[in-house]
Amino acid sequence: MKSVCKFAALIVLMSSNAAAEEIVNATLYKNPSCACCDAYADYLRSNGFKVSVIEHPNMSQIKQKYGVRKNLEGCHTTVIGDYIVEGHVPVAPIKRLLSERPATKGISLPGMPEGSPGMSGTKEGPFEILSITGDDQPAAIYSKE
Repeated sequence: MKSVCKFAALIVLMSSNAAAEEIVNATLYKNPSCACCDAYADYLRSNGFKVSVIEHPNMSQIKQKYGVRKNLEGCHTTVIGDYIVEGHVPVAPIKRLLSERPATKGISLPGMPEGSPGMSGTKEGPFEILSITGDDQPAAIYSKE
């Protein structure tokens, strides 16, 4: 009977560790008056991310700190692990980024496209998710969503 109890306890412990490993922490920096950023944070939460929101009055400083060039800027900047996720990026390329772990600073959906996660409106065509690379390298398409 003791063996059965130990085995059951081991299974419970392993499953709770697996669940804990699935939680991904994200820190989202946003302008205090931006509501779409809050909607994006909720979108990430609904997809299993643990999101902390930090309001910052000067988002240009945040983007500069994390190496996001002007042509890649989105509404908000999210730090997930070692990566930057700029703007309203759908969750599929984020999960791919975290799974594949490419040699890049992160990914971006520049601007505030209608119909993207956290934004109102209708999506018109695929979104081009771009890689955030070094300053001297052009941005490459990471995925189309």
